[in-house]
Amino acid sequence: MMFAPTVSVKAHTKPSFLPSAPVLPLHVGPTAANEPMSLVNLAARQRMLSQRMILQTVLAASGSSSHLQAAQKTCQLFCDSQVQLRGTVTKFDAVSAQLVRDTYQGSQGVGPVIEQFMQQMHTTLQCISNGDSHKHSLNALITSTDTVLEALNTATTTFDNISKGKSTLLMKELTSIVSDIQTVAREAKVVSFNAQVMAARAGQHGREFAVVANVLSGITVEIDDMSRKAIDLVARNKQAS
Repeated sequence: MMFAPTVSVKAHTKPSFLPSAPVLPLHVGPTAANEPMSLVNLAARQRMLSQRMILQTVLAASGSSSHLQAAQKTCQLFCDSQVQLRGTVTKFDAVSAQLVRDTYQGSQGVGPVIEQFMQQMHTTLQCISNGDSHKHSLNALITSTDTVLEALNTATTTFDNISKGKSTLLMKELTSIVSDIQTVAREAKVVSFNAQVMAARAGQHGREFAVVANVLSGITVEIDDMSRKAIDLVARNKQAS
């Protein structure tokens, strides 16, 4: 059974797959493990999807209805993902959002290249589905392969840089918090030591005070241990990046 293209393209009509202004989470789309896909992975997946649907379209052009259906589904997935990626400007901070805008809409933005590729893909699938002549459209689609791959690579790099920037900022904040904790721990140690000295001078009357001082001393030891673990975590993260 042959399926009609998911999105029809008419002359002088803005295709429905072109981005408008969606509101999206920073993690989108379930993965095979039923977990959210990061924007970096989503952007990288676009490269794979572009090549997959070109191959499927070539096979569909040879008369395979199953590959036509597969190409239509892949194309819709690609277009939906593209809208999601463009829509991240509504969720990012101002700096990151501007990077996304520059990547897609700047003077050398890749948005027009990707949108033209999607338009060409829909046109080709429409021709194949309707039984119209598709040789010229298919050749134009295949010719655009390298150009659209370069554009998708540029977009992926942008999202990767944004992700790395956020990770670096998070590590700086964590390092600052750990430093503050260590400062409090040192001050608590001084208080605990002074309290133990005062309790010893008070003799019998300072026994309960000594118990509290000892508990405080134990707490500072635990804080030191947790601080060291946090410092190790930050160091491992820096090495990994």
